Amino acid sequence: MARTAQKVESLIAEDPAMADALSVIYERTDEGSDEVQWQDVSDDLTSGQWGRLIEKGILVDGIHGFELADPDEVADALDDSGSATTSTASSSSDVDDIETTTWSKWDKLAAVASIGLFLGYSQNGIRAAVGQVVDVVLGPIDAALPFYVVIMIVAMLTGLYTTLLQDNLMDMEKMGMYQERMKDIQKRQKEAKEKGDEQAMERIRQEQMEAMGDQTGMFKEQFRPMVWTMFITIPAFLWMYWRIGDGTPAVIPHRVVLPLVGGPYGWTHGAIGPMQTWIVWYFLCSMAFTQLIRKALNIQTTPT
Repeated sequence: MARTAQKVESLIAEDPAMADALSVIYERTDEGSDEVQWQDVSDDLTSGQWGRLIEKGILVDGIHGFELADPDEVADALDDSGSATTSTASSSSDVDDIETTTWSKWDKLAAVASIGLFLGYSQNGIRAAVGQVVDVVLGPIDAALPFYVVIMIVAMLTGLYTTLLQDNLMDMEKMGMYQERMKDIQKRQKEAKEKGDEQAMERIRQEQMEAMGDQTGMFKEQFRPMVWTMFITIPAFLWMYWRIGDGTPAVIPHRVVLPLVGGPYGWTHGAIGPMQTWIVWYFLCSMAFTQLIRKALNIQTTPT
């Protein structure tokens, strides 16, 4: 009758509350020696739980009501699942109690500064001021190397610190917990829908509403390193924009051939739609260097 134990374990795995329901029935039947009817347990079990026990063959027809198919197997399965249920509940509690990421004052200042730097794309004065400051660092490199090589160096540096910021500021374990919880809810919702269990569906809907805070938590986890990335990357972009388009000496070479795109194009030519050549070249270099850096440093930037 090991099959009964397997059925019990399967039910408890689907819905940990079934362990309590079975415990109630086990007690009301005097450890399986008596029969039980629905009215005897209706205060402690839902109709869905009662129906599942009958459907699975754990409760079978008796003379005047229902009896456990194999009380000993049920008792063993309940004992075996006790530790697993405790572990599952503990895990669920851990997920429910995920510590929300808090931003420091420096994170908030970086966000405000990034928004201010964005204005440089439309305000010539801000762009020129930022470009002149950054030119103190990048100007000597620009004077010594062709401009397409300078963009490659900028893309490599931005890819490096973007990867390091994601690795240090984003809690991948916490992100994994958020995603695991949502996947678990979706899985149980699908199973309850297939079984037509309206009570389970209602419980899961309530849990979904409670889990909406996870979306905010995931957003804060993802956006925190992004703020610092923008804070450092935008000035580099503004310098390139200023260097090419604000009447500074012409960059060398004047025209380039882009891989996968073609050419030759001038730096301000729309290489892909409205995207100018220098932007396309930067993104191509950035994507390539970022992947190489992640592989070389063995850095995981997505939750497993």
